[in-house]
Amino acid sequence: MDKEKDIELTTIYVARGQFEAEIIRGRLEVEGVPSMLRYESAGMVFGIIADGLGEIEIQVPASLAQLARQILSVGLNSNLPDLPPDIEP
Repeated sequence: MDKEKDIELTTIYVARGQFEAEIIRGRLEVEGVPSMLRYESAGMVFGIIADGLGEIEIQVPASLAQLARQILSVGLNSNLPDLPPDIEP
């Protein structure tokens, strides 16, 4: 039996576009939480963000959902060094 098919996935975040989704996914994976993106292909092909098209669900194993939410609640910039005062994030 294939173990990957037995893993229950949970959506922990819905991004509004590929760029945001990849940032969230990268943050989770840096913290050791595997993730995958789930999206409607039409939104990606046509670049539409309306009525659910263009939205991308970030999914993680259900057993890691609470940890993933905690990681994201801290903020995406928490591990970055402070920027000089004349540069805004």
